[in-house]
Amino acid sequence: MEKSRTEAFTDAVIAIVMTILVLEFPHVHGPTFADLVVLKDIFPAYVISFIFLVIYWSNHHHIFQMVEKVSGQTLWWNNAFIFLITLLPFTTNWLGDNIWAHDPEILYAALFLLANLTWLFMIKNLVKVNAHNACVTKILGDYRKSYRTLLLNALALVAAFFIPIGGLIINVLSFLLWIVPDKRIEKIKNK
Repeated sequence: MEKSRTEAFTDAVIAIVMTILVLEFPHVHGPTFADLVVLKDIFPAYVISFIFLVIYWSNHHHIFQMVEKVSGQTLWWNNAFIFLITLLPFTTNWLGDNIWAHDPEILYAALFLLANLTWLFMIKNLVKVNAHNACVTKILGDYRKSYRTLLLNALALVAAFFIPIGGLIINVLSFLLWIVPDKRIEKIKNK
């Protein structure tokens, strides 16, 4: 199957999720900067979630620029990933309202663990579908960064049970692995 519809659909959903994130901000009642104190916990949660979405979108874009085909299975893994991403505004809002509480941190960490797990399965499927392309197999077939991310996500989930903010910090660290898309993909695209 052609990949363009998968790319376009994912782009649209991520754009909508980004919009919903900001629309979920609580209303600020009052005319002064001091009235913005109501955003003191939700704003950092929003920034972290927004950055996560940008990282996902950027990497999704780079990967789909590299592959030639998708399969029905790819679509299902991508849709599972998108479903999890659509839960981000809810979990971000709950986290922002209760940033020091266990349960919101646990849910937030679990969401990223599941999203990254579906991401890995989607990538593995793309490698299988595009096995004829040696570059795809070599670059996307190197799952070490994904496995490290999942390990950090699992650690974040465990940490959230004991030190809630620790789970958030570990998840932020896990995404630092992905902030710069794979340079090898850039080189291939520029050939």
